[in-house]
Amino acid sequence: MNSLENSSGTPLVGAAPLKQSTRAHPVTLRQVAEAAGVSTATVSLVVNKKETARISEETRKRVRDAIRDLGYRPNAMAQTLVSGSSRFIGLVADAIATTPFAGQIIHGAQDEAWKHGYALLIANTEGNRELETDAIAMMLEYKVRGILYSTWFHRATDIPASLRESDFVLVNCFSAEPGARAVVPDEVQGGRSATEILLQHGHRRIAFINATIPAPAKDGRLEGYRAALEAAGVPFDAGLVLEAYPDQEGGYGATEELLKRGVTAVYCYNDRMAMGLYDGLREHGLSIPDDMAVVGFDNQEVIAAHLRPPLSTVSLPHYELGAAGVRVLLGLEEAQASGPAKIHCPTVQRNSVRALAPA
Repeated sequence: MNSLENSSGTPLVGAAPLKQSTRAHPVTLRQVAEAAGVSTATVSLVVNKKETARISEETRKRVRDAIRDLGYRPNAMAQTLVSGSSRFIGLVADAIATTPFAGQIIHGAQDEAWKHGYALLIANTEGNRELETDAIAMMLEYKVRGILYSTWFHRATDIPASLRESDFVLVNCFSAEPGARAVVPDEVQGGRSATEILLQHGHRRIAFINATIPAPAKDGRLEGYRAALEAAGVPFDAGLVLEAYPDQEGGYGATEELLKRGVTAVYCYNDRMAMGLYDGLREHGLSIPDDMAVVGFDNQEVIAAHLRPPLSTVSLPHYELGAAGVRVLLGLEEAQASGPAKIHCPTVQRNSVRALAPA
């Protein structure tokens, strides 16, 4: 019985002819050479972009057309062995992949890598040193172009010994080791910008709730606060600088002390502190921004944009940190010899600040 007939021998209406197996086999270099009418050596030179080879442009075009028509894919591993480097960039991080706002580092690095013809290999180690060592070793086996080593918050870090076997850039962290290239947020500029939001709205008695935990952000954001006051001709008052644990409870707990100091505006070390301050001020029957203007730092979207009123803040430039890390790694952007490259922290103005009413 013909397969295009039913059991009575009647042709099946609309039946399509049988096809042979469509299982694909990789197109070989020899097949491309035969289609283009050249040697396999010539195809190899064109595939590996050996521009110095004495091959006419017409021949190169025939080879490229054959590659396109046949769907030939070069053996990436073979090319890696020849060049000593792959089209991968590694990213080793302690927790940024599981931290929503810091995860933008991955997004920025991935977009910038794609722009320059590279793919990103990502390892999230959760701070596990053994896993970190294994991840770096795996990336070295894949002959990555280089490795971005990142932390979810801005801090000093020790450089793993295995990382030195590759070209690397530190992202959102830094090392005192000479020659260690790094990109970090400009905490001083960010602190200054946060304070300037309040100064530009007429506030002069501005408190700063700083963190209790030692960190570059703690020192830099305070330095920026002082610099903004000085530039505006407002004397620095140490009594207007409070310290609290950098979370919601810390901001809430600082409310009483702030009210005793008669301030009209508060700049908070981070958005979580600002969220707690919102609660504390409301419990005292005070309105934001009518009775107190509030500015945060970090621009954690899940917090800042959804407070009522939405919080004016300064954004940590996580996306740009990742992108800048790739550019420095690829030599498209110069690293600073005097220390980490500092990335601008942009302001995000919402409705938690208004012009100070005349006394």
